[in-house]
This record gives sequence, C-alpha cells and structure tokens, in this order.
Amino acid sequence: MSETGQIDVVVAGHICIDVIPEFPEGLGDDLGQILVPGKLVNVGNAAMSTGGAVSNTGLALQRIGQKVALMGKVGDDFFGKAVLELLRPYGAEKGMSIVQGEQTSYTIVIAPPGIDRVFLHNPGANDTFGPEDVNLDIVRQARLFHFGYPPLMKRMYENDGAVLVEILRRVKETGVTTSLDMSLPDTSSSSGRVNWERILREVIPYVDIFVPSAEETMFMLDRDKFFAKKQAAGCRDVLEFFDLSDLSGLAQILLSEGARIVGLKSGCLGFYVRTGNADSLQKIGCAKPSDLRNWSDRELFEPSFLVKHVASTTGSGDATIAGFLAAYLRGEPVESCLKYACAVGAQNVQVLDAVSGVKSWEETTRQLQSTWPKNPLERETPGWSFDKKGQVWHGPADKPSRSD
Repeated sequence: MSETGQIDVVVAGHICIDVIPEFPEGLGDDLGQILVPGKLVNVGNAAMSTGGAVSNTGLALQRIGQKVALMGKVGDDFFGKAVLELLRPYGAEKGMSIVQGEQTSYTIVIAPPGIDRVFLHNPGANDTFGPEDVNLDIVRQARLFHFGYPPLMKRMYENDGAVLVEILRRVKETGVTTSLDMSLPDTSSSSGRVNWERILREVIPYVDIFVPSAEETMFMLDRDKFFAKKQAAGCRDVLEFFDLSDLSGLAQILLSEGARIVGLKSGCLGFYVRTGNADSLQKIGCAKPSDLRNWSDRELFEPSFLVKHVASTTGSGDATIAGFLAAYLRGEPVESCLKYACAVGAQNVQVLDAVSGVKSWEETTRQLQSTWPKNPLERETPGWSFDKKGQVWHGPADKPSRSD
C-alpha cells in the first residue's frame, strides 16, 4: 500500500488477541449466576481472533470493500506472532510495529448469550503506542484516519491526553479527515480516574467524526449521571435507562467543543447521529460529505435490526463504525449511513468472533433492500418523531434532508 490512491482508511490505535470461549444457552440470566466461586462452568470451543479497534474496525472495513492500512503495536512474543498470523490472510500485517521485550495485549472475552460481555484485559504494548508508531507518509495517501480505544492506551490519556492530541493534530495537518472511537475505562484503573472531560476538550478540535458509545460518552462528560443510571440498571444493560434526550445533550456538548459529526453507538437500541452546520462540515478535510446539504444540521436515530440469535456482541460497536464509515466514504446520504451502520453491527453479533460475520458491500446492500425487521424503540421522547417509511427517528435539531 505505497502508491497514492490505494488507501481509503488508515485504522490505528489499540490491537490485541482475543480469546472467546463459547457459552451454551441457559446458564443463567446474569453473570452472577454463571461465574460463581468454586464452580466449574463447561463451555464450548474457544475462538481466537485479533481484537481491538485496529483489527475489528479495520478488518471489517476491508471485508466491506474498503482499502485499509492498519497501524498497531505488538510484542515479539507468542501472542504477537499470533496477531501477525491472523492478520496475514488480509495482507494487513505490514503496518504493525513489533517491539522486542514488550508483551502483546490480550483479552479474555466472557460473553454468554443475552448477557452484556465482560473483558479481562491486559493492555500490553498498547500502553507505549505513540506518534512514532503512526507513519504519516502512509496517512497522507488515505482519505480518512480512524483511531480507536485511547482509554486502553496509557500514553493516550496521560498528561491530559497530550500525546493523543499530538497524533491527531499531525494527521489533521495532512488534510486527511480524522475519526475517533473510545472505550469504557475500568473505573478502578488509572484510565478510569483521569479527567476525561478535560481530555476531550483538548482532543475534540482535531476530530472530524467522533463515534464512541453513548455510555462511554456519558461516563466522560457527566460521570455522576452515568453512575446514577448504572445504579438504576443493576445487572441490566445501562443503555436500557438512556433516552434520546440523553443522546441529544451529549452530542450538543461535543459539537460545541469542535466535533463536526457525532455518532453514538447505542448497543441493541441502535445508532444516533448529530451533525454540525455546513460551515463546520466544510472543514472536515479530503473526506468531507459529498452532499453538504444532506449532511448539515441533522439529528437522527436508527433503531437496530432484529437478530434472532445473538452469538456474541464482541466487536459489534467496531463493526457498526465500519458500516457507517464505509457508507460515508462511498458518498451515501446520512440516512443510508445509519442503516449500513446498524446492518453491519447486526451481522457481527451473529458470530462468535469480531470480524467473520461482516459481509461485502453488495451483500449488505441486498440485506438492506430486503424486508429486514427492526427492533422497536419503545419509548417516547419529547421533540422526537418517528418516520414510519424511513424507519428512523428525527430529533428536535434535525433539518429534513434537502436532497429528498
């Protein structure tokens, strides 16, 4: 990938090896019933795959049909060799930094059917990732630079995110469009204790497309409200206690801090998007929207697609981002980008690993043209209206598409 025009997206940041045991149905309704001290739990085969944003989003984008370069960091250990071997069939191993004496990051993914997943994670070499691991000569050949999971990378959140700001500032100076995804920190870790609201204020001015999850964003911008919802949720998914006004409030803060397009992954509920005005979108860079009239001043929520059997939710958010960015780079209107985001996310959850369920652009398009049912969003939020024909919610800040 050395010739100009051969790359659509550079995906950089966190990468690891995932070990994902298969849990049978019927073990219990929550993890407390399954992971009991002293209890032996019989599980099925384990899938071993690359994980993290670099692998999950990057390889999903490639499977959809985008030309992708990856930039991650591994050690010269057993897991590092496994990561490179798993990337090799995609021709994606060449962008990895291999460091002697460092341990490759690994994650044990505990994801019983119907229960929100738990990760046992070692950040490994991700903690030392820095500007020196981002090859700007390759970045300049791309249209978009996507960075993922800074809360799991120590240098990215130290010193109020100074290194993360430096990476995104350098990329932005090349004229390439920037995209950023987050992850939910372990609240007991050093990442969970830093001031993420302050870090975001420093970082967001260099981010064109910000695509974290709703709960990650609330944790970072309004921690008290997040923990109140967590307490109310108990063992249930905290997203069940969010409403659309929560998403509007978070997006408004992010737009005011400089983001141009905000997408909030909302798990089994769906995907939310809020965009800035036309003047703001003009500054996105070489991958700015092809139809500024369609994209400016929008606020939409796309309900998720119905999946009869969820094998695992591992990487579902990353796949959702891949669907959104792939459609965006193909010049699709914002309404279509939301549908591709939810479709690719739904493909992902039907398999155990984070990538193999993702289908080609053509197959995904055929799925969207079929009568694929949606999960109803059973809640009313003042100012929001549901478009039955488009199967999408319009928010109070939405200006209907002038390209219709």
